Amino acid sequence: MAKQDVKDLDWSNLGFTYRDLPYSYDEEFKDGKWQNGGLTTDSTLTFSEAAEDLHYGQEVFEGMKAYRTKDGGINLFRPEMNAERMANSAKRLVMEEYPKDKFVEAVKAVVKANQEFVPPYGSGGSLYIRPFMVGTQPVVGVSPSDTYRFHIYATPVGAYIKGLHPMPYTVSEYDRAAYAGTGQAKTAGNYASSLLPSILAKKAGFADCLYLDPREHKYIDEFGGANFYGVTKDGQFVTPKSNSILPSITKKSILQIAKDQGLNPEETEIDINKLDNLTEAGAMGTAAVISPVGSLTYKGDKHVFYSETEPGPVTQKLYDTLFGIQEGDVEDKYGWVEPVDLN
Repeated sequence: MAKQDVKDLDWSNLGFTYRDLPYSYDEEFKDGKWQNGGLTTDSTLTFSEAAEDLHYGQEVFEGMKAYRTKDGGINLFRPEMNAERMANSAKRLVMEEYPKDKFVEAVKAVVKANQEFVPPYGSGGSLYIRPFMVGTQPVVGVSPSDTYRFHIYATPVGAYIKGLHPMPYTVSEYDRAAYAGTGQAKTAGNYASSLLPSILAKKAGFADCLYLDPREHKYIDEFGGANFYGVTKDGQFVTPKSNSILPSITKKSILQIAKDQGLNPEETEIDINKLDNLTEAGAMGTAAVISPVGSLTYKGDKHVFYSETEPGPVTQKLYDTLFGIQEGDVEDKYGWVEPVDLN
């Protein structure tokens, strides 16, 4: 595959797809320690046919973005939390943790090396960054790997869901993850299990599907690639509390913003049979940022939230605040933004 030429990019029509940029980051763990990794122009990885990841799924990854600011700078958003979450995911899958300080340094190195591919301010685009780690030891029996590969690639993307347009969703009959399984880890298997339900939902005319808790199928868990939130009739921001959903950095940030906006946010059980208690609903995550849910169909019954055509006022304000902080247009009183040194 040829490397992407920046001159061939249409910043206003990027889509959400992979492009092979000039630089990635690569490092190996072997002989009991991480080796001296660094930037590479090689965007291919070679493994044994018996590599652990290919057969027993020892893989974890992260998703994060770099944003162009009005003055031409580049911001990262809470990268230390991505480093922390990846370390926690690695623990759950019995993998070697990648050092958190090196994680942030490596991300910055990839962004700096590919800085011309960070979309311009105001385009709605960003540089999506994908750090990941895989077990590489050749295995036959089921056991953890002794060797690993840590890698980071980046690709310019547009909005995952363009604009704050409410979308229709349906509740899936499938489970995304087990109650005491790997739902809290960002690992490939959780997403593989969501592919079929997502395809079925889209064939039925929905944007995607929402999952319920895997024990009782009574409480809302999350979407395949984003956390759920709702706004109650009395103006409270609520989001599911569950052992089987991914701890979202976007969600943690929105919870703080919601608190400062007087929304009395709470992580709690949200009964799927009590949707009438919610006036607004949405999805939140790195890719989606915040995306309003226009309607949710459950067992054939369609429930419309604020509107099927316009975002609700709470959703709009939360989005404007969070995205404004990320792009540098709203004061970052939380210390979440970390500029990348481009010199």
